[in-house]
Formats: sequence, C-alpha cells, structure tokens
Amino acid sequence: MTSTVRTEDYHTAGEPFRVVDTLAEGLPPVPGDTVAERCATAIGPGGSGTAPRRGVLDDVRRMLVQEPRGHAGMYGGFVVPADDDGAHFGVLFWHKDGYSTACGHGTMALGAWAVDSGRVAAPDDGDAQVRIDVPSGRVGATVHRAGGRTTGVTFRNVPARTSARKVPVATTFGMAEVDIAHAGACYASVRARDLGLDVTGAALPALVRAGQEIRAALATHPGTWHPGGPLLSGVYGVILYEELPDTPFGPHQRNVTVFADGQVDRSPCGSGTSTRLALLAEDGRLGAGDDLLHESVIGSVFTGRVAEATPDGLVTEVTGAAYRTGGHSFSMDPYDALGTGFLL
Repeated sequence: MTSTVRTEDYHTAGEPFRVVDTLAEGLPPVPGDTVAERCATAIGPGGSGTAPRRGVLDDVRRMLVQEPRGHAGMYGGFVVPADDDGAHFGVLFWHKDGYSTACGHGTMALGAWAVDSGRVAAPDDGDAQVRIDVPSGRVGATVHRAGGRTTGVTFRNVPARTSARKVPVATTFGMAEVDIAHAGACYASVRARDLGLDVTGAALPALVRAGQEIRAALATHPGTWHPGGPLLSGVYGVILYEELPDTPFGPHQRNVTVFADGQVDRSPCGSGTSTRLALLAEDGRLGAGDDLLHESVIGSVFTGRVAEATPDGLVTEVTGAAYRTGGHSFSMDPYDALGTGFLL
C-alpha cells in the first residue's frame, strides 16, 4: 500500500466526505471500462457492497475510514476516470463497511471540490455544471456561485422509481408498513411514529436498531431487486421519517437514514431524498413546482423537487450546501500493530 495518501475533506449538511484523487495519489488503476465495472472490481469476486474482499485499494479505504484516521460515520470516494468524455470524472463511493452505488451528499461535495480545485472552471457569479459518473449512472452537480464563493450545490440524480408499497415488516418495535424505492440505490421508507419512535438524537440507538431490523427483513423481498443487476439491488438504506407542518412550497419532513451496517447519515440523505420525492409524487403530495423541505436529525436541510418524468422514473434535483473542512496527508507506519485501523 502507498505510504502516504492525501485527501480533501468536505461536509454536506453535516455528513463528511473524504475525496481521494487516485491518479494524483499514484494509487493503482482500478480495472474496468466503466465506473460500475470498477466498483465491482473494488468489491472483489465473491464480495458485496458491505463486505468487500481485501485488496490494495480496499486497504486504503480501511485506513481512511477507520480509527484512528477516520471514524464509523466517515464517508468518502475514490476519484477515477469517467466512462467517456461526457463526464468530468468518475467516483467510487465508500463508507465504513464497503462501497455504495449512489451518494447525493457526496456528489454535492464533489461538485464543490471540482470547482475549488480548478478541475472544472466556474464563474465568480453564476453556475458551473459538473458531470460525474457513479456506479448507478451519470449524475450532475450544479455548483451555485456568488461573489467568488460557492453558495450551494444542486444534485441531479438518476431516475427514481417506486417498487413496492406498504410492505408489512415485523420488528421488535412492532409491525411496520414499508415503502421501497430506487434512486441509484434502494431505500426503504417507514414512518418512525408507527414504531413508537421520534426522529431525535436521543432516539438514535433505537432508530438504528429498527433500521437494521428492517433492512435484514427485506433481504429477499422482490421490491429490492433492480433490473440493472445485483450491484444495484438490495436495501442500502432505511429512512425513518416524521411529518412536519407543510411549508408554503410543499411537504416538510425530518428523517434519519440508517445505511450499510448501522451507519447514520448526518445529512437528510441526498439519494434517499430522491426516493422520498418519488413516493410523495406517487401519493399526490408533490405537484409541479412543489419542493420538499427535508431535515436531518441534526437540523440541516436539503430541498428537493421533481425536475422531469421519464420512462425510467422521475428525475429529481436536491439542493444543499457543501463546505471544505481541510486537507490531510495520511500515512501508516509499517511497524504500527493496528495497521489500517479499527472500528468501535
């Protein structure tokens, strides 16, 4: 493994994102003709998104996400070549357990990073378009600028579609009715109060446990299958939400998204917001020109809307704010008995 890895760190609505430019860092190229193929390579034969096989690249992931250099809530991405000249670059998203096929907050952070680093030219006032290939397809980040600084980023996702409604799931908190939708990754949505829970920081241990139980219960449900194959199938995140009073512009909700193996999204979850938009639109609660005001458990917000309908689903846009938190140079002493680190 390379002795030193430099990162640029951001947060989007409180959720971290650690950017690693694989070419600049001299990391070995990831075989594959597309980002989706490179993601499968990173996961490795016989592995899964939450249980990848060990390898050089995955050792770097472990070093950057695990303690003492990271933490169980860390998120990041390896910047890799795009599928073709239509995008500026590609990315392999990663977290404490492995790799994901979509990440809205990460796409927003990458848009800000692309402009901050000069990789994509941007005006002092106006918008810059950043096109990114991710394992689930091509997404966009519109970087909003004013007075020479980035004021926000709008994430344009792959089409979102619902696949199952009111699926009964038994949990230790009682029966839940779960809605399943896909938007680059598969999310299950459940009303938190149906399980006797509130979306608060104090309730996080119970919310995480409920999310883990629901994810496990849906492991073989046909609604979690995506026609794109196993890489895009299976519940990635469980969204436990509560209704808040509507705004003059549309619905208002607060959520905790529990993803991978019990990781909590500090942001309102970008790709998860896309699935909430698809479900709300199907229920007739989100009309043309309406916005969803989507809050996280820490009070940070995204605003989401349906941009257009396509045969593959609803194209959604989610707007939030991403900020640089620092640049780092991480290394691992060959004599360090803890190696790539640990998780508590």
